[in-house]
Amino acid sequence: MPLTLAIIEDLPAVRRGLETYLCAQPEFSCTLVVGSVEEFLEKVGQEATPPRLVLSDIGLPGRSGIEGVALIKQRLPQTEVVLLTATMGDPARVFQGLCAGAVGFFLKTTPLPDLKAGLLAVAEGGSSMSPAVAREVVKYFQPAPDPTQVLSARELQVVRAIEQGLSYKLIADQLGISLNTVRRHIKSVYAKLHINSKGELLARNVRRG
Repeated sequence: MPLTLAIIEDLPAVRRGLETYLCAQPEFSCTLVVGSVEEFLEKVGQEATPPRLVLSDIGLPGRSGIEGVALIKQRLPQTEVVLLTATMGDPARVFQGLCAGAVGFFLKTTPLPDLKAGLLAVAEGGSSMSPAVAREVVKYFQPAPDPTQVLSARELQVVRAIEQGLSYKLIADQLGISLNTVRRHIKSVYAKLHINSKGELLARNVRRG
């Protein structure tokens, strides 16, 4: 029997691409193809057979894909949710999605045959991710350098200010330095802590907590 599959994607071109390929595969039977979590929850009760798999984008209008995972699992406990993301700019979102109950995570640039293989692996009880996503998950749980050991006193001040939610301009005003100096310190912090974004920096703070 084909696996029942639902797709949640707000971008029409991407949605059509996923539907055209995946719904034509003999392994899948598409029950719903919608543009939002809200639309999915509204229509899923009208289907005789709930989807075994849900492939959902993260960046959706209204409820995000991450919020949708918990809502879908609450309504359909046996349904497995796989998330799609356009970029790995914020690895903390991957962690949030997995904590919410997602069992797979793929970049939108993943070749469609690989995405199909990942969905089939999930249906067989596994968990599947794009290699780039898996690498970020591994990095997330690896011991991170202690900021107090590798950062200068000024760099630590900048980090604390970022964690407090201050803008770069407010940090510059608070510390009595130029905006360019703030940016220079942040670049140095990223290099020393082996991170690439403010999201990763804040995620480190969550892990320390």
